[in-house]
Formats: sequence, structure tokens, C-alpha cells
Amino acid sequence: MKKKSVFILAAMALPALSMLACRSTAANDAGRDNVYNNPVIARSVPDPTVIRDSDGTFYLYGTEDTRNIPVYKSYDLVNWTFVGTAFTDESRPAWDGDHSLWAPEIRYIDGKYVLYYSWAKWGDEWESNVGVAVSASPCGPFKDLGCLIDANAPDINVKNSIDQFYIEDSGKHYLFWGSFSGIYVVELESDGLSVKRNADGIPVFKKQVCGNAFEAVNIYKKGKYYYLFASVGSCCNGANSTYMTVAGRSENILGPYVDKSGKDMLDNGYEVIIRGNGNWAGPGHNSIIQTDDSGQEWILYHGYKRSEADKGRVVLLDKLQWSEDGWPYVEGNVPSTESVRPVIDR
Repeated sequence: MKKKSVFILAAMALPALSMLACRSTAANDAGRDNVYNNPVIARSVPDPTVIRDSDGTFYLYGTEDTRNIPVYKSYDLVNWTFVGTAFTDESRPAWDGDHSLWAPEIRYIDGKYVLYYSWAKWGDEWESNVGVAVSASPCGPFKDLGCLIDANAPDINVKNSIDQFYIEDSGKHYLFWGSFSGIYVVELESDGLSVKRNADGIPVFKKQVCGNAFEAVNIYKKGKYYYLFASVGSCCNGANSTYMTVAGRSENILGPYVDKSGKDMLDNGYEVIIRGNGNWAGPGHNSIIQTDDSGQEWILYHGYKRSEADKGRVVLLDKLQWSEDGWPYVEGNVPSTESVRPVIDR
């Protein structure tokens, strides 16, 4: 299991806030006029996940380099404000002993905000599970409902059961997950809170869709294709991180996912979407793709600024573009330094 959280709380010096309301403290102002500069969050917020609320506000959650899962909000995808944490020390999950909160995934399902999280212990690939919590507000407080995916359960049996991703398709509800031990998928009940099982208690469906090169699965439907984004390489070695964002595609949400040459992701085929360069290292673990009010698509992900790698994995934003043959990319396949802002009507 790779290390997901570096716990740089002293350097970050963020306040510990409960989530009784969306209380705000300034995060950063990354833009000017019609352009913005990366990073859009200059603090360590690894593994970002983003949701847009019904009023147009964006909310971002990340691995707990700020304890108890930091929550930020934005009106434009560029300027982000820290509003608190999804859990407090009192409401923090406690099942299965002392673990860390990694790689949250947020969705709005059946009138509630559902927060999936990885509950794992560094150094033990079998002490890694997926939990779930719910709230009436994107700011919380979130109520923990406990374990959803147990790595050790005989009907799961997947080490490094982290980096979960939820998606609905054709009336079914799926959870994908995995980290360098295969990417797997099961079907969930319609409320998204439990694995769908048969009368014998066995999952009605479980399948492996990617090989051992990948983690941080994220799926986006465009046209007739499902694009499976994932990350490969080392995420957490500062300026020496080799992490990259990659993708394959399929006409079926359950695969097979292949690269441009037709190589299956089960055989570790992929296309590079974002790699590091002289300014940035380890760009990966993207959130679900966001669409601005002009229809442009945007990808948020983490990475190290090489010259300031001690600050941890900051949050980056780039426009997602599409080649003539239908493959996603960002300009130059590397993180931008300055770009034109998303179009947000407010």
C-alpha cells in the first residue's frame, strides 16, 4: 500500500472546525482578470473530489492532510475557501481501530450527500477498507455509517481496497475501487449505502476491470465511450514522484477498457493524460470531471510544485480537451502554470 497522507498539519496550520455550518476562512486567490494560476489550492489537499451543489457552489474534499477530511468551497473552480472538516474528532469513524481517512468521494444520492472514504492503515495492505457517511448538507456534519467494502471479507478479498469511485449507469449503481492490486467493481443498492447482495448474502456482481498498474479510478461518459481515468507510478515522494494521470476507454461501463492500440487495461494498457514536467511532479488522482457553464470540461487533481515540494500535494486545475479521434488530454499533457478561467455564470 502506498502512503496517502503525509500529515503536515504543523506546516499547514489550518484551523480545526466542526461542520455545524459552512463557515469560511480564506484559502487562496489564484486568479486575476480572465486567467488563473496553478495551484488553485496552495495547501496539501491530496486526492481531491468535487461536487457542484444545486445553487452552483462547488465543494471539494481531500485526504486528511488536514485531519478529519478538509472541505473547501468555490464559486468559480479557481478561488477556494476552507470551510471546515467533514468529521470532528468526536464524529470521526472508529470502526476497525485506528486508521487514516484517505481519498474521499462525494455524491448526492436520494436527497442526501453521501461521502465515501478510504479507511486504511499505512503499511498493511489488508487494513484497507471503504466506508460511507451521509449528511443533509455538503458541509456536514457527516454521520458515519461504517464499512461498505471490507478488504478481508471472503466475497471481496481485495488488498488495498481504497480509492473508491461511485457512478450510476442505466439504472444501476456501481462502486469501483482499488490500488495497485487491480481495479474492481461491485453493484450497490439504489441508496448507494450497501453492496447489492443475493439471498445468500453474496454480491450480485463483482468484476476486475484493470490490472495492477493502477489506482484512483474515475469514469467519465462522453459520446459512446466511457473513459476510465486512473493514476500510475509513485504518488507521494515529493519532487521525485512519478505519478501520472492515464486513461483507457470502452463502450461498456464494465469494460473492456483499452488504449489507442487496443491493449486492455487488464493488461496494464493506458494512454497518458497528464505527466510531470520541470515545474510539477506527480500529477494524478483526479476528481470527477467538472463542466463549466459554457460546456467546457475541467479536471482537478493533485501534484507537487517541484520548487516547493515540502508543501505537499497541492490542487491543480486544467481544461480537459479532446483529440479528433476522441481521446482526452490537457495542453501539452502537463499541468499548466496559467490558463483562461472556467466560464461560470453567477
